[in-house]
Amino acid sequence: MYSLFMKRIFDLLIAIAMILILSPIIVIVSMLLAISNNGTPFFVQERPGRRERIFKLLKFKTMRDFDPVRDEHEHSPSRITKIGSFVRKYSLDELLQLVNVIKGDMSLVGPRPLLVEYLPLYNAEQRKRHLVRPGITGWAQVNGRNSISWDAKFNHDLWYVKNLSLKLDIKILALTFNKILDTKNINASNTHTMPIWEGNKPQKN
Repeated sequence: MYSLFMKRIFDLLIAIAMILILSPIIVIVSMLLAISNNGTPFFVQERPGRRERIFKLLKFKTMRDFDPVRDEHEHSPSRITKIGSFVRKYSLDELLQLVNVIKGDMSLVGPRPLLVEYLPLYNAEQRKRHLVRPGITGWAQVNGRNSISWDAKFNHDLWYVKNLSLKLDIKILALTFNKILDTKNINASNTHTMPIWEGNKPQKN
């Protein structure tokens, strides 16, 4: 019952309230990143959502444009700007996804939406992460975020899908706010990009 109806109502009420309360911060961050990124504070990228339906993810732009001369690869951490690093440290880059929640693309809590290019790489079990809407935060994010392995991240995502409940969503949101407010829980990995996932490697005999 919760996953079918109540979760969507819960998402809408919380997301609308958060946008109203945090609107001054959203405006300030937009202005700072516009200065840092030559007038382009926003980042839009296609991601797979529930049932692998593609949607446009909204984020604050925390990385400068890719330069093949300066950067080792497109996802190089060196592309993160100073302001972008601060924004990532306190998860402010995710605030715009409240709009995705209101639109119905995302939920407050769920597996994080990954790159479209990963879709052909999932095995049947990993693909079950798309049975629910992706989230701004999730069980993997409160259990290590970018500091855990891809296998651990997928295991956390699948555990959430199997155990989804209002009580669990409230717990994850509470843990997320605690990690944001308590700087002791913030490590360097939170300001860096996750290594590219290369798919499921064959098991060694």
